[in-house]
Amino acid sequence: MHRNIQDWIHEADLLSMQRAMTSGECSSEDLVRAYIERIHSYNPLINAVLEINPEALDIARSLDQERYATGSRGPLHGIPILLKDNIDTHDRMHTSAGSVALAESYAPADAFVAARLRTAGAVLVGKTNMTEWSNFMSDHMPAGYSSRGGYVLNPYGPGKLFVSGSSSGSAAAVAANLAAAAIGTETAGSITGPASQHFLVGIKPTVGLASRSGIIPISVSQDTPGPLARTVTDAAILLGAITGIDENDKATYASQNNAFTDYTPYLDAGFLRQARIGIPRHYYKALDDERRSIMETAIHLLRDQGATVIDPVDLYLEQQPWNNDVITYEFRMALNHYLSQLHNNVPIHSLRELIAYNQKHAASALRYGQDNLIRAEQNTLNDESYQFLRQECNYPAVTQGIDYALDQHGLDALMLPGDIDGTYIAARLGYPLITVPAGFSVNGIIDSDGDSTQGPFGVVFSGRAFSEPTLIRIAYSFEQATLHRRPPKLDQVR
Repeated sequence: MHRNIQDWIHEADLLSMQRAMTSGECSSEDLVRAYIERIHSYNPLINAVLEINPEALDIARSLDQERYATGSRGPLHGIPILLKDNIDTHDRMHTSAGSVALAESYAPADAFVAARLRTAGAVLVGKTNMTEWSNFMSDHMPAGYSSRGGYVLNPYGPGKLFVSGSSSGSAAAVAANLAAAAIGTETAGSITGPASQHFLVGIKPTVGLASRSGIIPISVSQDTPGPLARTVTDAAILLGAITGIDENDKATYASQNNAFTDYTPYLDAGFLRQARIGIPRHYYKALDDERRSIMETAIHLLRDQGATVIDPVDLYLEQQPWNNDVITYEFRMALNHYLSQLHNNVPIHSLRELIAYNQKHAASALRYGQDNLIRAEQNTLNDESYQFLRQECNYPAVTQGIDYALDQHGLDALMLPGDIDGTYIAARLGYPLITVPAGFSVNGIIDSDGDSTQGPFGVVFSGRAFSEPTLIRIAYSFEQATLHRRPPKLDQVR
């Protein structure tokens, strides 16, 4: 065993862990045990991990034996990975989307993504807390809260700093080194937002690059799982492990000839020398002075590294709101399908039953209400009117959105501030995003919800469908030129 494994795994990357296991310096069992110890020590401060897989150590031992007998499966062999609590695992862990209504629900099968990770040799070490029902339960619910798990806190300032987005537990856990990496999900900003606020790399893949089957849904047109990691390299490794065609998710058929099982060849530290990047200034207007300064520094860095920067770039959909009827229709249909397949001992099997359950158990289930759930249940669209509205919204998004801006200026990507506002156009289209640490704000402002804008902040690179290789090249080049990532100091707040 590595002599100082608790110190060593602090900020260790996946390739370092693989080298240590290959050399015999440590084992997967050692890694899993060390991370479980860190969860016990530090999770009470941030409430990021909901439960630990009781079989994790046994799985690690089995993978150690396999490594000894037949060799490694690849870069994830024996690596402890956390999953967001809306991703099904057919084991002794629950899948609840943070809801007390599903607190005792065991999934009937692995999600496609979970199965892919197991095949790659990852140890699914636990489930992470999240904003309940992926922040689609109530407009009044704060980011990071769930009735099952309580509040996720940001390890860079527990109880003070914003956690952002529904994958907040996955982000907080990885930032605090409670696992090697994690899988979150995004509908609009729920990977990239938390990644930005936790000094992480987050990849929101093109919809269809990674299957959504076995993931508690919001939107069939926007949902996607994706990695949260401490480096671009780790995120790229994790992304390659979860791609694949899934007959249970027709969106994945579009990834044929567009997906890779290995994105590490695109880790090009010199790519910014040839990159053309646009600056959509509309999304910079709401930033406080310090975060605007972080973004200006990032723009200067692009130029210093040789990139061609087009500033400003206009996106003609900046002011156009998304039609909520489309999302609520998709949510009701998809959630009813998911709930209908759960075991008979689960107390809810439809959105209507969920609403009734919450009303009956209001003391524990309805701290912030359920106005979005009720709105979805009352949605009056039929399939024909839904299809019309979706096409009506998508046409200008395609013709006047990201592709239009990239084509007009011959761009590789757009660079956006790492808050959620800039993610919505990509969300509408199912287009990819990648977040990279950009700086730390010390003197942030307090917003109307009491959240401070100080703390870690990232940049987001946005591109066209299935442009993950290009975005990874840009993000890696930016990361290697800046190396902004630094861990939180949890020992000082214990």
